[in-house]
Amino acid sequence: MVGNDLRHVEPPLRLTRRGRVVVLVLLVLAASLASAVLFTTASRAGQMPAGAPPTIVVQPGETLWDIAARARPDRNGQAAVDELRRLNDRRGYGVRAGEVLILPRGD
Repeated sequence: MVGNDLRHVEPPLRLTRRGRVVVLVLLVLAASLASAVLFTTASRAGQMPAGAPPTIVVQPGETLWDIAARARPDRNGQAAVDELRRLNDRRGYGVRAGEVLILPRGD
């Protein structure tokens, strides 16, 4: 007969009450962070316009005022011109035939 072969068996991992509270708090924090990231991303996706902005090619004889009046008929003329100037990073009011201008998106 071979000698006694008693192996030392480790008991399963047991968490104390404090350990369970710590694990629970960590899980709640992780879930909160994940949901915050998801909701923030989803809310930004609704704000981002899809695709390239609308553009127009200036035709001979057109002015910035003409283009603004067509692009934003619902706005005050000067406000529409100012919006076009801002979108196209323009300091002056002149345009030349063949230039491509970015138009405001419809609201």
